[in-house]
Amino acid sequence: MTPDPIAWDVAEKVAVRVAALDPFSASYHAHSLVHDFTELTAEAEALVSVATGLVSDSGPARVRVVDREGWVRANVASFRRLLAPISGRMADKMSNGLFAGRVTRVVAGAELGALLGWMSGKVLGQYDLLVVDDDTALDQDIVYYVGPNVLALEKRFAFPPREFRLWLALHEVTHRAQFTGVPWLRPHFLSLVEAGLGPMNADPAQLTAALQRLGRSLRRGVNPLQDGGLAVLLATPEQRAVIEEIGGMMSLLEGHGDVTMDRAGADRIPSADRFSRVLRQRRASVSGIARFGRQIIGLEAKMAQYALGERFVHAVEKAGGTELLDRVWQGPQFLPSMNEIREPATWIARIQSAQAV
Repeated sequence: MTPDPIAWDVAEKVAVRVAALDPFSASYHAHSLVHDFTELTAEAEALVSVATGLVSDSGPARVRVVDREGWVRANVASFRRLLAPISGRMADKMSNGLFAGRVTRVVAGAELGALLGWMSGKVLGQYDLLVVDDDTALDQDIVYYVGPNVLALEKRFAFPPREFRLWLALHEVTHRAQFTGVPWLRPHFLSLVEAGLGPMNADPAQLTAALQRLGRSLRRGVNPLQDGGLAVLLATPEQRAVIEEIGGMMSLLEGHGDVTMDRAGADRIPSADRFSRVLRQRRASVSGIARFGRQIIGLEAKMAQYALGERFVHAVEKAGGTELLDRVWQGPQFLPSMNEIREPATWIARIQSAQAV
């Protein structure tokens, strides 16, 4: 049997070591998290349904409160499922040189592990959408909360715990409502991911060439990592077009999530503005090597998606109210491109002209 191109066991071991044990993992405060997030996630789902009209076709959300190690293990499994369709082809290419193949898969596992370990200290909540068949369904379609990270922020900034936890729940269940309340959205997203990964070249020379392009760009004072991380540098022109399409979709979903979170919790979360302000400042305060690391993996681009997506949502609603915005849920052809996210008037004109025909 040909091994996977990524040593997943190495990825998990490295990630767990990088994540380290947070002192709040053993805190007596952690016991309140499971009860609170179970209760508040159900409340958040009801509030989001009223605010958006989106109703999940998969029943109530399932909640899992984890420590950093638990989040790492869940995401290693998720990455492995997501990459399964292309793993065989990549493994066949790597098997031509047996020793080189072993080294490559161990290095790939270590790199992925370091990335996940670092991220495990930053993530507060995450919706893991169902990505494959029913064989592993119990480990998917779950709303995760990383308990130690939540507790650390609450303590550091004196956040009212119940308010902050409901605020987090609202954002995550909005994403779940999007993917499980719009029947075509999840398969469309996965088809884009497959299209982006499908032509992937396992040749290490591709990575070397990408890093050389990065060096030349940086010397010219241009940082191409700001537009989507190393994945964009490794992509073919066709893949870049798909990445742009995914970027437009994710900007919409993130912006819609933020707007919905604010509206749905307006009467329940008096501290919402402070939560938003603190988390924005926390993201913006990262500098130096940590900021470069975020650019490498595309997190800088993801953070920009929040602001651009929120601006898009407000512009569309100003032009035609929620009725116009809701057109985005009618089919893939109604989704905005990344250019339309940046220039909402172009999407508004396209949709209104199609409606007039």
